[in-house]
Amino acid sequence: MSAKPEHYDLIKKPIITEKATMASEHGAVVFQVAMDATKPAIKEAVEAVFGVKVKAVNTVVTKGKAKKFRGRAGERSDKKKAYVMLEEGNTIDVATGL
Repeated sequence: MSAKPEHYDLIKKPIITEKATMASEHGAVVFQVAMDATKPAIKEAVEAVFGVKVKAVNTVVTKGKAKKFRGRAGERSDKKKAYVMLEEGNTIDVATGL
């Protein structure tokens, strides 16, 4: 299966935080994905781009916070994260990049 251009549109970037690092110890990798991405589409994209077998995909939508910048009110955009569980023996090293 080769990676199609739309696969790169679904997966925006890996998320490297403390929580994501703890999840990686249990075989999960965390990505920021497009808001309209579905779980089957995320699974297909990760398998095609990284060449690994995906066991499960869990998604979380984080609502944007209301913030002030230089006295002006604004709002951060909503984000969708995908926790991708990999099959045994498969790994993705997000620290080195693609």
